[in-house]
Amino acid sequence: MIPDLEIPLLRTFVAVVETGSITLAGKQVGRTQPAITHQMHRLEKALGKSLFEGDRRHLTLTRDGEMLLGYARTLLGLNDEIRERFDAPDVAGHVRLGVPDLYAAFLLPAVLSGFSRAYPQIEIELRCSRSVNLHAALQREEIDIALMTRQPEFGSGTIVRLEPLVWVSAREYPVSAQGALPLALLPAGSVYRQHALEALGHVGRPWTIAAVSDSIAGLQAAVYAGLAVSAFPLCALSPLVRRLGRNDGLPDMPDLEIVLQRKPSGIAAAAEHLAEYMMAEIGNLPR
Repeated sequence: MIPDLEIPLLRTFVAVVETGSITLAGKQVGRTQPAITHQMHRLEKALGKSLFEGDRRHLTLTRDGEMLLGYARTLLGLNDEIRERFDAPDVAGHVRLGVPDLYAAFLLPAVLSGFSRAYPQIEIELRCSRSVNLHAALQREEIDIALMTRQPEFGSGTIVRLEPLVWVSAREYPVSAQGALPLALLPAGSVYRQHALEALGHVGRPWTIAAVSDSIAGLQAAVYAGLAVSAFPLCALSPLVRRLGRNDGLPDMPDLEIVLQRKPSGIAAAAEHLAEYMMAEIGNLPR
């Protein structure tokens, strides 16, 4: 019979597949290259199956390797969920969290799901609004913590993630080098808007505002309908849009700084646990 599989072997296997390199996997799990190779041999011996095609320099999975990968990710997820739940201190409370709707939709779901499992006694009240509004709400202490796009006037804040800002259009939208570029943007004062217009100005590209929306849903509608080009964070890309760049005559834009801020008077333990959890998890989300 196949013996019980060891979690460390499965974790190393997933790291090898996701990094595409035994060396990089070793750095991720804290083991040497020979140790990683030995672990993969042990896993193959336990299963009685080859997991990789040919030599390990190319790391192509066999059909058995592909099948194991799905199971391994499920087992590791359950293992980590158990660890989170039993490692977590018994903290209870109510946290008022502010976040722009875009980050709420594309960055928070998996993070908040994991947090709620680890801290089931902490209740989260979510307020979605633009970063400038959330910053004002923090100063009035209407919310406890906020995840926002950094703006010059915000002052202090912990950088959680650098998020590329990219040009997007509808899949079949014809981007022409001639004439003014129609844009769908957030209202004045938005960092997205500022970066987009400054980048176009630096290369002398004419533009016109075709749509303005306070929410990502409005910008998406304008882009999906083929009315305009917009600037989205990379995390918000979907199969319905096409990423544009230099080949389309559009300039690069600076990365967005996503920051976490606490209300001025300080926060309770429940809010601090959520803040620390979000900073760790969001910073490690794949791009």
